[in-house]
Amino acid sequence: AGFIKSPLSQKRLTQDSVELYCEAIGNPIPEIQWWFEGNDPNETYAQLWDGARQDRVKINATYNLHSTSTISIANLTSDDSGMYECRASNDPDRNHLSKSPKVKWIRSQANVFVIERPEITTQVSETGDKLILSCNISEPYPSIKGHEWIHGGEVLYQDETSNSFTSYIIKGKREERSGIYECVYKANPDIKEQVNISVAPQVEAKKKSEHGNEGDTGVLICKSPSFPAVTTWSWSKSGHGLLENASGRYIIKSSGNQTELRILKLDIEQDAGDYFCNGVNSIGASNATVNLRVRSRLAALWPFLGIVAEVLVLVTIIFIYEKRRKPDEVPDDDDGGSAPLKSNATNHKDKNVRQRNAN
Repeated sequence: AGFIKSPLSQKRLTQDSVELYCEAIGNPIPEIQWWFEGNDPNETYAQLWDGARQDRVKINATYNLHSTSTISIANLTSDDSGMYECRASNDPDRNHLSKSPKVKWIRSQANVFVIERPEITTQVSETGDKLILSCNISEPYPSIKGHEWIHGGEVLYQDETSNSFTSYIIKGKREERSGIYECVYKANPDIKEQVNISVAPQVEAKKKSEHGNEGDTGVLICKSPSFPAVTTWSWSKSGHGLLENASGRYIIKSSGNQTELRILKLDIEQDAGDYFCNGVNSIGASNATVNLRVRSRLAALWPFLGIVAEVLVLVTIIFIYEKRRKPDEVPDDDDGGSAPLKSNATNHKDKNVRQRNAN
C-alpha cells in the first residue's frame, strides 16, 4: 500500500469544523483507518470511529479502484488539538488479534491546532436611510491582514487594514436589506462573525389573483423573502375562517419562506373569494391576500363555440346568397339540347312581335 494524497496540517478556531483527506493505493485495495494522539504527554494514539466525540466525528470511506477516506470534526474544542494519523494496510492479518501483520501499517500524519475563538461584538444601527453594520474584537488579535464583508456568498467590501474594528454601510430600508451578513478578519485562521438584520415577515402573494376551472385543483402560493425565516404559516378564507389539512379538501405545504395551499375539486359557489396567508417569525407577523376566481367547466369551450358560431353564420349567409342568385342565371345551350323555359313576360313579347310581322 502507498499514499496518493496525505492529510494536511491546519489551524482552526473553536466552534469551527475541520476536514482531513487521505487516499491510498495498493493490490489488494488497502483499508484506511484514522487515529488520534492528543497534546497531553500521557495520551497515546486511539482509533477514531464514525460518530465518536458525541457524534461530532464523521468518517466517509470508499473502496473502488483505490481507497479514499475523509474525516470531519464539527464544533471544535481545544481538546481536538493534536496529531491525526491516516493508516493504510492491505495485509490479510492487519486486524488479527493474535497475529502480527507481515506488512506494517503505513502512516501519514497531520497536526490540527485549535485556537480559542476571540470574542467579537456586533451591532446594527440605523441612521436615516442607512444601516451601519459593525464588528469589533474585544481583545487585540495578532496578524490581522484585512477585512471582508460577505452576504449570500458575495463579497460586498474588503480592505487591507489591521484594525480590530470594521464596519459596512448599507443604503435602504431595513425591510429591504434583511439577511445574514458576515464580517471576516483575514488572519491565520480567518475569523468570521455573523451580523443579522432581522425583520418581521414581509409576506407577499406570488399572484394577487388566481383563476381555476370548476372541478380542477386550485393552487395559491405566498412567500416571504425576509430574515429570519417564517416559523409558522397559516391560511384562512373570507367568511370561512382558518383552513386546515384535516378538512380533506385543503392541502397546505409550507417550507421555510414559502407556503402553498391546494384546493381540491374547485366549486364555483364554495371556493371563489379572498384567501389570506399569514406568516409568523421571532420578530412579528404579516399576511397577504389572494383572490381566487372559479370558472365554469364549460368556460374553456367558449372560445371554440364562438368560432363555430361564426363559421355557421358565415356558411348560412353564403348559402342564402347563392340561393337568391341562381334563378337569374341562364346557362348556355351549346350542346343542342332542349331550350330552357322562358318567363311569361318573354313569351308575351315574342307573341306581339309575330303579330306585327303578320300584319
